[in-house]
Order: sequence, then C-alpha cells, then structure tokens
Amino acid sequence: MKFTKMQGIGNDFVVINCLEHPLAEAQLPGLSRYMNDRKFGVGGDGLLLVYPSKMADYRMRMLNPDGSEAEMCGNGIRCFGKYLFDRRMVPEPQFRVETLAGVKHLRVTSRGGKAETVRVDMGQPRLRRSEIPMRGDDTPTVVADAVKIDGRKFELTAVSMGNPHAVVFIDDVAAFDVARFGPQIETHRLFPQRTNVQFAQVTSSSEMTVRTWERGAGITLACGTGACAAAVAGSLTERTGKRVNVHLPGGSLTIEWLGDNRVVMTGPAADVFEGSLDVPAVLPDGVA
Repeated sequence: MKFTKMQGIGNDFVVINCLEHPLAEAQLPGLSRYMNDRKFGVGGDGLLLVYPSKMADYRMRMLNPDGSEAEMCGNGIRCFGKYLFDRRMVPEPQFRVETLAGVKHLRVTSRGGKAETVRVDMGQPRLRRSEIPMRGDDTPTVVADAVKIDGRKFELTAVSMGNPHAVVFIDDVAAFDVARFGPQIETHRLFPQRTNVQFAQVTSSSEMTVRTWERGAGITLACGTGACAAAVAGSLTERTGKRVNVHLPGGSLTIEWLGDNRVVMTGPAADVFEGSLDVPAVLPDGVA
C-alpha cells in the first residue's frame, strides 16, 4: 500500500489515496491503529484518507491512532490541501474539501508549484452545550464553567469547531501536567463523546501558548481545531482580541475570528516522505 507521510507544525499524518487504494469500511479502525503505530507501522497522529466527493472537490476522512474517527482536523486538512495541490489533483489554489464537520474552503499559497501555507475557512464556532456536545442545561455559551478534576478546580470554556474542545487557561502552561489532567477531562462525564483539551497561557492580547491533549491520540505537538477553539475562548473570556498567533510545541498558527462569525486558520504543511508498506492480513497484537 502506497502512502505519504506529512506534517503540519509537528502534527503528523499518514495519507492514503483511496481512489488508488479502495478500502473496506471494516478495515479502517485496525488499519489506522496499525499505520499510526510508531513501532509496527509508519507512525502518526492520524490517518488521512482521500475520497471523491459529490458536494466538494474531494472528501477527507481522518482516523485517530486508537481507530476512532474524528469529525475534523485542522492540521490534517492543511496537509490534505497540500497533498491535493502538489499532485495537481485540483486545478486552482482555491478549492473545497468535504469533512464530517461540513465543507471547508481552502486557499493555498505556493512557491515553485508546491504549497507552503494553507488558509482554511473553518466555519462558525459552535458554543451551545448541545452543539459541543456537553451534558447540562443548554446555555448560550459554556464560558469559564467551574469543574473539579482530581481535587483541582478548573474553569472550562467549551467550543466545537466541528469536533469538541474544552479550553483551560493556565498561568504556566510549560510546567502544567498535561498527561495527568488531559485524559481526565477528555473522558469526563460532562462530555458524552469525549473531548479534546487545550491548556492555554495568554501572553498578550494577540499571542497565546497552547499545549494539547487530543481525543484518541494523547499529547500531540499541535492541534489546528484546538488552536481555533483556544482563540475563540480567549476572545469569549476577554483575554485576547479576535486575531491571535497561537504558539504550539510544533510551531505557530494564525487564527482570525472574523466579523461574520467565521474562524480562519493559516499555517504551513509539509511532505516528509513517501513509501509503501505491506499491510499484514492479521495485524500485530496491540494494534489490531
């Protein structure tokens, strides 16, 4: 099976073109666990699958390393856009990609015929509890709601960018124990579909530093939808303006919450290598 390894500010993915390699639906969870495994497979934070679409230029599916499917992936869709553009699968630098979170509009900035950065219209943030989804009264917004986790009080701001996010503002994010509190918030009973978790430290009205615990993946170097959610949460809590440079361990993204309520993300994407892998009929223990 041919694949391409790609990364967007350290969030890495295995990309498979399903127009060339048709896959049975039942194969996908096990295949994602295998391909994303850094010992048995290629290694990645997610498996990106390229499909045809009836409502856009192409359709993107993204599976987590645990085999679950994500509604959207911000760094993933930039890699997906570069994959299409660099391989001349789209005729223009502006095109549309179908996802489980709706159709996204992409615009590529290129040099020498290769995409360098990708700007993605991520759509409108969803803020009601039922839209996250999050248990409790369906209030207009979930802003700085107090929750006690493992004996410590946190204030959660919930934002859906097509997938759920809980944003927690921290004074010193570099020293914070993400591995301890991230999974407890991810699986908290408040979130019936689990949640991604962003721990954010605001350094100015236009700058913040974010560390991520991703649903189904754990600690990652970056999360595009999480950066969008953190920027929206910063504005909702009056910590930042509506244009924020979000710094993550793998790099930085520019997030803009526009006047029409749409969130736009701009950042880089890169190829790492291409290869082929003999996928076993029976996957190794621990990844099947």
